[in-house]
Amino acid sequence: MHRHELTDKQWQVIDKLMPVSAGTGRPRSDLRTIWNGVFWVLRTGAPWRDLPERYGSWQTVYHWFNQWSRDGTWDRLLQALQIRLDAEGRIDWELWCVDGSSIRASRAAAGGGKKGAAKSLKTMLWAAREADSEAKCTWLLTAEACRLRRKSLRDSGTSRRGSKG
Repeated sequence: MHRHELTDKQWQVIDKLMPVSAGTGRPRSDLRTIWNGVFWVLRTGAPWRDLPERYGSWQTVYHWFNQWSRDGTWDRLLQALQIRLDAEGRIDWELWCVDGSSIRASRAAAGGGKKGAAKSLKTMLWAAREADSEAKCTWLLTAEACRLRRKSLRDSGTSRRGSKG
């Protein structure tokens, strides 16, 4: 048995709560293997395509995960497990919750810079310097462009405001 898989005792509880198959079409994949695949993805946070082959086709596992979400299987299972745990006195309704996910914050949220921040800062400084140029001027905002523009303005005798002299 692998780390994220159901024990025999856990599977006996869940198996009784699963909907009965209509029995038409191809034979259904082993439900326990599918459940173990779903739990592997949910526990690791890996993409569905990275599901190990021992759980079968990732498309099959993904299909059943979505099917059970749409038809309410997850909700019914959760409700049945809550009732069972409550009857055994093993659930505290004051502290109980499902969502235990965590989302990694971006570097910028933690006070760090974004990718390419040094390049953007350089461009922003040049843009600020040239903000007093002509109203409809939208030329490149690189250091080289600023040098070339200043040189061309000096050579033509035009000031930054556009007047000669």
